[in-house]
Amino acid sequence: MTHTPTRRTVLLCTGAAALSVGCGGGDGDGGDSSAASAGQELAPTSDIPVGGGKIFADRKIVVTQPEQGEFKAFSAVCTHQNCLVSDVRDGSIDCACHGSRFSITDGAVEQGPATEPLPEERIAVDGNSVRLA
Repeated sequence: MTHTPTRRTVLLCTGAAALSVGCGGGDGDGGDSSAASAGQELAPTSDIPVGGGKIFADRKIVVTQPEQGEFKAFSAVCTHQNCLVSDVRDGSIDCACHGSRFSITDGAVEQGPATEPLPEERIAVDGNSVRLA
């Protein structure tokens, strides 16, 4: 299956309900300052392990792959006291500051002291590339 990328960000999410993307009036033709980083590559899909993930500290985003071909993204800022999460392993996103753990599937709290889930972030999978949306 071959897709030719266009200027618009294409969301591909194999076997899952697609990531939610807000659609404004502009088709990427400028004006929106948040669009400046949209489309920027975070990593090749091969860098995101199945059942795990990768933290992009500079972007404060964590990208996970709960199942083969299913990519999710969340804020990498712990909802307990705003520490940056430190690790993704054994199906959870971990914060070393106070021990909070979050699900790689939906960002839900698996272990406190955090009480709020990690907010979802928008990404797009374009071919073999994970990009900001």
